[in-house]
Formats: sequence, structure tokens, C-alpha cells
Amino acid sequence: MSSQNALLSLFISLAVLETLAAARLPGLRSTAELNHSLTYLWPLPTSFSHGFGVLSIDPELDLNDEGDGGESSIVQEAFQRYKEIIFNHRSVKRDRYDVTRLTISVESDDETLQLGVDESYMLFIASDEVRSVIQGITIEAKTVYGALRGLETFSQLCNFNHRTKTVEVHKAPWVILDKPRFSFRGLLIDTSRHYLPINTIKQVIESMSYAKLNVLHWHIIDEESFPLEIPSYPDLWSGSYTKGERYTIEDASEIVDFAKKRGINIMPEIDVPGHAESWGAGYPDLWPSPTCREPLDVTKSFTFEVISGILSDMRNIFPFELFHLGGDEVHTDCWNSTSHVKQWLLDHNMTAEEAYQYFVLRAQKIAIQQGRIPVNWEETFNTFKTCLNPRTVVHNWLGSGVCPKAVAQGFRCIVSNQGVWYLDHLDVPWQDFYNNEPLEGIKDVSQQPLVLGGEVCMWGETADASNVQQTIWPRAAAAAERLWSAREATSTGNINETVLPRLEYFRCLLHQRGVPVAPVTNFYARRPPIGPGSCYLQ
Repeated sequence: MSSQNALLSLFISLAVLETLAAARLPGLRSTAELNHSLTYLWPLPTSFSHGFGVLSIDPELDLNDEGDGGESSIVQEAFQRYKEIIFNHRSVKRDRYDVTRLTISVESDDETLQLGVDESYMLFIASDEVRSVIQGITIEAKTVYGALRGLETFSQLCNFNHRTKTVEVHKAPWVILDKPRFSFRGLLIDTSRHYLPINTIKQVIESMSYAKLNVLHWHIIDEESFPLEIPSYPDLWSGSYTKGERYTIEDASEIVDFAKKRGINIMPEIDVPGHAESWGAGYPDLWPSPTCREPLDVTKSFTFEVISGILSDMRNIFPFELFHLGGDEVHTDCWNSTSHVKQWLLDHNMTAEEAYQYFVLRAQKIAIQQGRIPVNWEETFNTFKTCLNPRTVVHNWLGSGVCPKAVAQGFRCIVSNQGVWYLDHLDVPWQDFYNNEPLEGIKDVSQQPLVLGGEVCMWGETADASNVQQTIWPRAAAAAERLWSAREATSTGNINETVLPRLEYFRCLLHQRGVPVAPVTNFYARRPPIGPGSCYLQ
């Protein structure tokens, strides 16, 4: 039977269950009872219906894989990971369970992970109380990455009943049809200001998958340190803080592979020509002079040979087509005060600002020749928009209003307004993260698809492995729902009543999965609880 007919059958079944009493989720204190009119899934699916039944899940749940992509190692490994998450309590063996098998049907065996990959899925959870053409639990997806998103949703529907010591799904049957609103749903981490150990980066990636974020923007290098191995120019990582605070190419490849298995792309960034002082620790010729260490020397071919070598080496590590070239906060004063640079500017009839443009465009050309799509911070657009390569993705950060201007010029755009989506701004509350609308100010519907999505930024000046997760979560989750869920589902009602209880619930779910998460309603993010109380009320 077709999926459409199966859906119709299940919706009819749901209507039969409307008179049943709603089941209560077990194990919560009376002071933290859930509002059962809400759906405790994060991010909220595109569309869903449910009943009022309760299903017990066999702790020895089997996988039935179907379709060309069902046997993918990505699906198989994910199923095992989620079993460990779902059955994290020791269950009491029963004679019979309502559900003993999970079917995952994946249409395509293509595991290519690039921008715009299909992440849609359908999740069907049948109920024994109603006859249906679909029995048990089924996830249908076009790609393995859609299957991953379906597994995450299924895992959030599973609850451990502490009285019966059994994992249960409540409000069955479920019919969920889901897909992301935006194709780019990102989180930036900064390993230049503070080195983050490999396991910490993996923990961040793992937690991203729980909120259905799909791009890790890795700001690897900045003026403070250069921690990444570049085989073509092996002395570059002399700019690391210490020899122990470095990433080998094998380390980076391991992180990329770990992320791919969770449906997450890695977008690396080398920020040029500013924010690059650390490059000269290994190659002082990249500095205009010992007292002018950034921007990089615009006059030398060697500068652009190094950039080309970095991009070429990174191509072997990071397959994602988007590559961030920075271009922000470029202060050119010392170019004018360095004699050979000043002479070069005169010889080429350029101002320092024009040389900044020349540098950015030349770096873009190198990236494009190597098959990359350049991403640049918004200063490049603000300064010389008419000269930017039309393939440029403009990355907003200074404030609102840039993406409407960029898409009106035909550029694609990523939203990261620092006033509401910078995680290092500890005084920005979760409500501001949630209410930030990526399409604000874009009335022309033909231009709206040019907004790829958005990204929350975890700049590392005051964050390292000791507190980075508590600073990211739970506020990043607020932005994650804005980027995944339909606008009409996230922009209605009083969010303190319709969203806050669900966000607090998701925060507790992250805790249960071992993610260190700060309270939701902190005045300052990442501060620990100020007193005793339920996880669901902090």
C-alpha cells in the first residue's frame, strides 16, 4: 500500500482514539508536571498527529532495514547509538512487548553530504488499540540523513517508566511528517582563542545532532593561534599555543567522519587578510613587517601561495563545498605605514581599502578554482558588494538588515546577528534567540530561498572545554527550532507558555544524555542553578 493510503488509515485511526484518556508521562514530581496539551519534541516537527495509547518497547529492539540505503553503516551505527540512549536504564524483562522491531526504509544509498541534502522523514508509530495497515514503528526517508533525523525524533518519544521499569511511547499512534525549514542550521566553535580537545569537539557535534543542527562552522585559526597541521606549509602550526594544543590532519579527518555519521557538515574557516597574525610565527614573510603583523602582506605572491596551499590541503580533509574565508575587521592602517606596502599601493594606484578588496577577491578566486563556494563575513558585502563574486555567500553578524540587502542583490546569505545569536553574549536570553527570524525584512518571496539559514556563534575568548557546552546549551536549541520548524508553528502564542516548558524539557533530556547544560532562565548564560529544584523548572 502507498504511504499516502497508509497515512489516511492512520489518521482515521487517530479519530477513533479521541475519546480515550490522555496518558501521563511517568516519573515527574507534582511540582513539575508536564502540560499535556504541548508536544514535547524539539525541534517541533512540520506536522504530526497522535492518539492516547501507550506502547511498551522491547529493550532488545530489532532493526528491519529496507530500501537501497537501509543497510548503510550510517543507519546501522545510528540505530545502535540510539538504542543505548533510549535504553539507558536497566529494564525489567517482560513476557510481551508491544513493539519489538523498528523498520527503517531509506530510498537512496547515496551518502553524499552537502548543502541541501534531503533530511525529510516520515515516522509512523502504530497502536494495538486500533487496526492499521502499518504495524509497529516505521521511519521512511529518502536519504540516510533523513533517517537520522527520524531516529532522533523517535528517541524523544521514548520515556522510561520508573514504576514498571519499561521504556514506553505515549500518545500512540503517531504520524509525523517532518522536514527542515532551512538547509543551513549552524553552530560556530572557535579553537584559536582556546584549544578544544578532540573529544570536546565530538561532544559538541553529538549534542548538535540532538537539536537537528547540521553545520559545524569550525573557526580553526585566528590571530591568537594556528593549531592545524598544513602539510604543504608545515611550519604554520608553529603559531599554536603549545605543541600539545594542535590538530593533525588525521585528527581533523576523524572529526569530519564523526560529524558525517551524524548528518553534520564541517565548514572550516581561515580568516583573511585580518585575524591572521599567528601565521607569521612559522613564516614571518607573511607579515608586512615585525611591527605590522596583520593584515597579511598583500604585496607578496607568497601570501597567496600559502592560502592556495592551505585550501588545497583542507580540500582533502573537509569535503563540504562551503568554505569560510572570513574578511571581517580588517584594519589597514599599518599597510599605509609600511614602506614596501605603501610603495606597492602607489605602484598599483590603490588605496588601502582597495587593496583589502583585491586581497579578498584574489582569495575567493583561489577557492572557486578549487571547487569551493566562498563564504565571507558581511564587511566584504558592505564595502564592495558590486565586486564580490556572485557565488559569494554573505555571512551576517553586525546586526539586522544585511541579508535583505544581500538577497536583493542576488547573493545568498547566512544569518548570525550578534545581538541575538552570539552565544558568548551571556546576557542575551533564550527568548531573543528564539524570536530571531532569519527572513525578517525580506518581503519578496522569490528572494527568501536565498537565505540559506542561520548560525549561532560560540566565540572562544572566555570558553574552553570546562564551560563551552554550558554556554552553547540550551540557548542554541532555541535557535535550532527556529531554523528547523515551520514559521507558523513557532511564531504564535505566548512563548513562555508554548515554548518554555518544551525547552526546559529538552534541556533535561540533554542532561539525561550526559550533556552539561545550563538552566534555561538564567540571567547570565552558563551560570549554575542558584538553588534546589527540579530540572524541569530551571
